[in-house]
Amino acid sequence: MRPTTTRLALAAAAGLVLASCQSGPKSTPAPAGKSASLLAMEQVAIAAHKCWIASKDPAFKQYQMANELNSFSGTPRFLLVPAKHYGGKPLLVVQAQGNSSRVDVFGPLMAEPLGARIRSDIARWQAGNPACGAAA
Repeated sequence: MRPTTTRLALAAAAGLVLASCQSGPKSTPAPAGKSASLLAMEQVAIAAHKCWIASKDPAFKQYQMANELNSFSGTPRFLLVPAKHYGGKPLLVVQAQGNSSRVDVFGPLMAEPLGARIRSDIARWQAGNPACGAAA
């Protein structure tokens, strides 16, 4: 009876050793294979369109939004361009790169008084608050 108990103990120990060799749980990928930059830019672009363009905000009425979220370069972005010259030079670029959720904002509009509002709106939207105004 003693050899059977020893064999059972050895079999149980071997099972524990094998179980401990298994790899840990895999991390969950971003939904639908989207990168962190694309997820961040979608959130910001939706809010920017809703709050600046679709709402007909007077501060942004002279601009149009050009979405370039489907970028194959890994840099999803959107641009604000003159409303009457869609192919014109971008006045604002909002983008994220690679697998980072950090959103960069630059362009001539950032040096104007509207730049402070743009900066605070983008920061609020990137943090997950889709409200159109700081007080909202």
